Amino acid sequence: MEFRVLRYFLTVAREGSITRAADFLHVTQPTLSRQLKDLEQELGEKLFIRRSHSIVLTDEGMLLRKRAEEIVDMVDKVEAEFSSKEETISGDIYIGGGETDAMKQVARVVKDLQSSYPNIRYHLYSGNEEDVTERLDKGLLDFVILIQPADLSKYNYIKIPAKDVWGIVMRKDSPLALKNTIQAVDLLNVPLICSRQAMKQTCSKNEFADWFGEDFDKLNVVTTYNLAYNAAIMVEEGIGYAITLDKIVNTSSDSNLCFRPLEPRLESDLNIVWKKHQAFSAAAEMFLKEIQAKFSNSLSDV
Repeated sequence: MEFRVLRYFLTVAREGSITRAADFLHVTQPTLSRQLKDLEQELGEKLFIRRSHSIVLTDEGMLLRKRAEEIVDMVDKVEAEFSSKEETISGDIYIGGGETDAMKQVARVVKDLQSSYPNIRYHLYSGNEEDVTERLDKGLLDFVILIQPADLSKYNYIKIPAKDVWGIVMRKDSPLALKNTIQAVDLLNVPLICSRQAMKQTCSKNEFADWFGEDFDKLNVVTTYNLAYNAAIMVEEGIGYAITLDKIVNTSSDSNLCFRPLEPRLESDLNIVWKKHQAFSAAAEMFLKEIQAKFSNSLSDV
């Protein structure tokens, strides 16, 4: 299977038309059609359903698209790493993570590095723990920020000198908005919008479930989410109360929403992780040294 043909396949999948893809790739339509047929024969699967003016991916085509995107991303990353092996440190660093105010800590490291190494580029990928660790395991990300509870057993990691505070985002005209803090009993009879990471029971210790205790199974969870922006929209529309972290949803004076912390206070630690025995590019190695120096010093001052 040729890498060039995978790029052809991805272009056709993106354009939804062999004609448009051929124009984009500057190849003839018969040439492109032949390459795709050869690819189908090589894999022994039908990848497209061909219509008069368009194509649609089959289930096998959708699977190949996902794998091909990962392969192309990996090849592009390797090429960038080797092209950056010069006296002046440059290149790309790929960082994944969920929504958290602790990203400020990482941003400060980036800002400090920029003055000395302006040719380093940073790529951020947002997703929940499952999303970002899958990409980390495949080598598509260099570092990942994980909010506890999370499984750290497979990774090297350093604690970020910050904590996320759990609470409830609600409309300002909600009855619970009159309270300064929210207790478990307040949440038993209201519709809840909850992050899937907080709900999962696969971790050896789930601090969120422990906070609720025996009432955890009594919660009326009407919606789950992985990123808070859409959850906030659901709250605005009156779907329910969102259990989330502070400072990741707009609750300013011009917003219809407000945040109330849980009582007893519930905080989550954060770690930046990377694969064990990871071979880093020069840029990623420099970033790692910087976060180790800054975060270790910050923790020792606490």
